Amino acid sequence: MSDTLSDIILWRKKRQSLLTLLTATATWVLLQVYQFNFLTLISYLAIFIVASLFLSGNLLRLLGKAPPDLSRVGISEKSASEMGNTVRAWVEEGIRWMFWVAAQREWFVFVGTVSGLLLVSRVATSVDLLTLLYIGIVTGMTVPAMYVKYQDKIERGEEKLKAQLKRYYDMFDEKVIKKIQNKVTVREEKEKKVE
Repeated sequence: MSDTLSDIILWRKKRQSLLTLLTATATWVLLQVYQFNFLTLISYLAIFIVASLFLSGNLLRLLGKAPPDLSRVGISEKSASEMGNTVRAWVEEGIRWMFWVAAQREWFVFVGTVSGLLLVSRVATSVDLLTLLYIGIVTGMTVPAMYVKYQDKIERGEEKLKAQLKRYYDMFDEKVIKKIQNKVTVREEKEKKVE
């Protein structure tokens, strides 16, 4: 992860973090609450940009100032190639991962993957993609910052929880699993004696 991205996620660059959160919120509100279509929103945004550039250019001409040089605005071939290579690498990694899971002989990996995908499909039936992305952005912007701020308290709570879960597991092991093992052992011994 780049330094700028981690600074934005951890709220070290407060303006960019706030701008990211406000942009995500505004987009979600426009698309979900006001029922705008994505293409409609993009069209309105393009109209606003074109109108602003047109008005500012004419205003600058009226004031006798030189219009801004827009010849350098654009995406370089290198940047486009890097973006394409990054997307291709993500797709290849996803395909490799699917084949890796399919080729595993361990049932836990397969069952865990299928369960995770089923969970995602169940969530997707009740929540649309935009809301899910918005929840992911808000969570990604708040959870890491809260973890960094309260790391000591979280780690102490985690240690207490692990100790408590270990006690519960030991009690369950002693009261249930060992009794089952004893019954199985007794049954096997009876079968051996019968033979």
